[in-house]
Amino acid sequence: MKRLSGWISAMLLMTSATSFAADAPATLATRLLDQLDAAQYSAAEAMFSAEMKAAVPADKLQAVWESLPAQMGAAGKRGDAQTSEAEGFRIVVIPLEYAKGRLQARIVLDKDDKVVGFLVQPAAPPPATAPAVDAAFIEQPFIVPIGPEGKNGLPGTLALPKGNGPFPAVVLVHGSGPQDRDETIGPNRPFLDIARGLAAQGIAVLRYEKRTHARPQDFSGAFSIDDETTDDAVAALAALTATAGIDAKHIYVLGHSQGGMLAGRIAKASDGKLAGLVLLAAPVRPILDILAEQNRYLVSLDGSISAEEHAHLDALNAAIAKVRRDPDATLMNLPGRFWQQLEQVDPVADVRGSGLPVLLLQGGRDFQVVDAEWQLWKKGLQGERYRFHHYPALNHLGITSNGKGGMAEYEQPGHVDTGLIDDIAQWIKARP
Repeated sequence: MKRLSGWISAMLLMTSATSFAADAPATLATRLLDQLDAAQYSAAEAMFSAEMKAAVPADKLQAVWESLPAQMGAAGKRGDAQTSEAEGFRIVVIPLEYAKGRLQARIVLDKDDKVVGFLVQPAAPPPATAPAVDAAFIEQPFIVPIGPEGKNGLPGTLALPKGNGPFPAVVLVHGSGPQDRDETIGPNRPFLDIARGLAAQGIAVLRYEKRTHARPQDFSGAFSIDDETTDDAVAALAALTATAGIDAKHIYVLGHSQGGMLAGRIAKASDGKLAGLVLLAAPVRPILDILAEQNRYLVSLDGSISAEEHAHLDALNAAIAKVRRDPDATLMNLPGRFWQQLEQVDPVADVRGSGLPVLLLQGGRDFQVVDAEWQLWKKGLQGERYRFHHYPALNHLGITSNGKGGMAEYEQPGHVDTGLIDDIAQWIKARP
């Protein structure tokens, strides 16, 4: 898999609904995939809502769908459709087998049987096993209240040490894109590993569904980085502060990737609720520059760049230039205003301005957030309140990696390095 931006990732543009048309959602979703396989892209587009037609017209649908075999090998059989409902929408997930791995199509239908959301993504792994009965912690459901008067909520899990509290606590803040509470990527669940590893050492950990994953209907039209990340992290901090068994004076944010980039911004908005920040694989430079570099790196992994790949890079560079000057343009189905705001973030200045102690962690085999970012952090943050740990063998997920990094490594099962988790626990426990 050579591209970061190859998946169909249209925003799930939705309106409220209370009743459904007669056709079974699995039948409709299967019909859509049949049309794509038959190269009937105009017919597939006809199943879309007006918003989806604008976001993913037939030509774009064709380009992405036909790129999948090139990345994943020959298409095989499909798995059984699974259907669920959420706030008046029907969601159908269909497993897709390819020679080089498994994907899944996630199709969202409204009351009029129109497709209002379509996402192709790596297949979800089997559910995680529950903690052992004799584990040093328990896991309990947790809702992060959002929206007016907290009427809505993001589902989460609180890993709470057994015994007498109060316990220091950490809120995990995701990287870019729609992420679940475990930050599941292929068979890997880095946030699950970190949460359970810290909880076993007496530190409570809250992980929650990112709003773009749990409530994509909130993201039609223009939205900000605060809508996507900051505000919900602040809400999670406030909810955790009021939770029994938690030491409200010792709550930390651990931000991964984009979450680390925004950690200082979260601290500023948290109204003094934080005791410190942990940044894992956090970028510093403009995010669109990094996106372009990542794509150039990935297409060159096999030692050559094909004409199709050159065209992809040219199209990406043109799209980046457009969203930088036009707030109404889109890139990867995110509005230009979002990208422009994200590029205005100065992560180093925000972290410095927080006045908080900071632990920074970086893997030496990270091809997404590279050594240039690490050096900028080290140059910009000097003094006793900053601690740096570098792990030569770890990738972007904090998992041991071998060879030259690429997207395929995320399909290999692994776990976040226990030494990295131990370093976080020791740093938190050493806080006065």
